[in-house]
Amino acid sequence: MTEPTTGSADDESLAETFWAVASRLRRQIRESLAPWAVTPSQSRALGVLVRHGEVRPGVLAEQLRIAPRSATEVIDDLQARGLVTRRPDPADRRATLVALTEQGHRVSADIRAARRAEADRFFGHLDDADRAELTRILRTLRA
Repeated sequence: MTEPTTGSADDESLAETFWAVASRLRRQIRESLAPWAVTPSQSRALGVLVRHGEVRPGVLAEQLRIAPRSATEVIDDLQARGLVTRRPDPADRRATLVALTEQGHRVSADIRAARRAEADRFFGHLDDADRAELTRILRTLRA
């Protein structure tokens, strides 16, 4: 009779491999953002605004899974660069809405194109079946 294995060494190896790949991908994404001098958080904020249109800062914080104060700092930085604008919410004079400017839309589109190209390079050595399987596995883990 064989003893059940705990798989701890395999689990550690899998986890270490996953984090190494994630770290490499994050580094490459940061490097791909360099031409626009935006941080990953700022890039993600632009993406939220592309997908959702103008939103309140609290909604942006929720979408980014960051504290409202951190979202305010991201918005301040993007506004200083002319990528977003704030305006009063017509439904609630006490609230503010954040929206992309024309320049913000252009920069966001350029960043999305660069990120797609970077992802194609990063995952490019995988064949279609491996990409599909990796996508399935990652979606399962994300859920």
